[in-house]
Amino acid sequence: MNHPAWSKSATVYQINTRQFTPEGTFAAATRQLPRLHELGVGILWLMPVHPIGEKNRKGSLGSPYAIRDYYGVNPEFGTLEDLQNFVGRAHALGMYVILDWVANHTAWDNPLATEHPEWYARDYKGDFRPTPWWDWTDIIDLDYRQAGLREYMRGAMEYWVRECDIDGYRCDVAGYVPVDFWEDVRRSLDRIKPVFMLAEWEARDLHRAAFDATYAWSWHEAVHRICHGKADVASLYVYYSWNERAWPADAMRMTFTDNHDKNAWEGSMYELLGAGTETAIALSFIGEGIPLIHNGQEAGLDRRLAFFERDPIEWREHPFADLFRKLIALKKEHSALANAPWGATMIRVPSNHESDVLTFVRQDEHSKILALFNFCGGARELRFGEKLWHGAYTDGLTGAPVSLAEGDVLEVEGWGWRVLVGW
Repeated sequence: MNHPAWSKSATVYQINTRQFTPEGTFAAATRQLPRLHELGVGILWLMPVHPIGEKNRKGSLGSPYAIRDYYGVNPEFGTLEDLQNFVGRAHALGMYVILDWVANHTAWDNPLATEHPEWYARDYKGDFRPTPWWDWTDIIDLDYRQAGLREYMRGAMEYWVRECDIDGYRCDVAGYVPVDFWEDVRRSLDRIKPVFMLAEWEARDLHRAAFDATYAWSWHEAVHRICHGKADVASLYVYYSWNERAWPADAMRMTFTDNHDKNAWEGSMYELLGAGTETAIALSFIGEGIPLIHNGQEAGLDRRLAFFERDPIEWREHPFADLFRKLIALKKEHSALANAPWGATMIRVPSNHESDVLTFVRQDEHSKILALFNFCGGARELRFGEKLWHGAYTDGLTGAPVSLAEGDVLEVEGWGWRVLVGW
């Protein structure tokens, strides 16, 4: 893949279209842009902006993933001009905007269902059907064996790049749509402008010619199990080994500690990660992967957000805002921490507490990062059996000098983490 150059050290920030005041998402989000720019995020992901179906709607407002018109803007969120203004203001601040795209299914009352019923999948009775096995009764599946559907969907995705100058897409349940469709779309979009494509899926074939980034669902699952005492750090060794050996070297894997799906259906970041929340956040930035911030995390969001209703976030001062700010700055300042394919591969540093503490080096010709993440409640004194970690460092957060040689011990507090920067 030829990733857009601007994605090199970018952090993705998810904007949930229901978590703003009733004046409309686009106007409220536009006012947030200076704050997000100061935080340092690079890619703004807007959840679906289209009108929502009314037939079989869930809740009072329905799911934003039940699309009634791929060419329309949901008046709940604002107007086309409001969206264009949001994108323009983001671009002026050096940030990029991707839209959430739902290609797998539509709302029951999308006009395509009557104008082109042949474009839809059918159940054993010959009726329209929701995605099988899931409780997605408010939508019906599309059938990508139909050439007309493919042409329509490609044209709709091109429209938003041309009309609003957006910079790419986050593609919902991307694995339910044929890979060759996504590859064709990527070629078409790149002819308009270089785009960034994020797949809500975890499969390496999507990186061949379609997507820059895919979800690291298994990374989150490993961290979740570790934080709840159901696994030790070795489960992360499995993920990182898989990532290094089985996936393309240029594949960006999106590491996250919260998103709208996890938050709404499984729990807040504190419920899922407990005492390890901050440690996991830091690892999502310092380890390999492109990190995600779900809106509200920087305000210490500590509850589940309603999915089918408006549920504004309480925007408050919280230490996590400064944490994200420092982590993003580290990622931008040190080339070894860049996203794939630009960043350095993580190299495991063996220690005397490998079941509790994840320790690694990321090093290129410009910088060297030694990182330690303690996923247990007790402090640990670390001794290392190899020399890769030797050298002069500064603490990445405090700036204090640290010199490490053979026989030296590094201490990390319970559920603590350290990032040391050397050259």
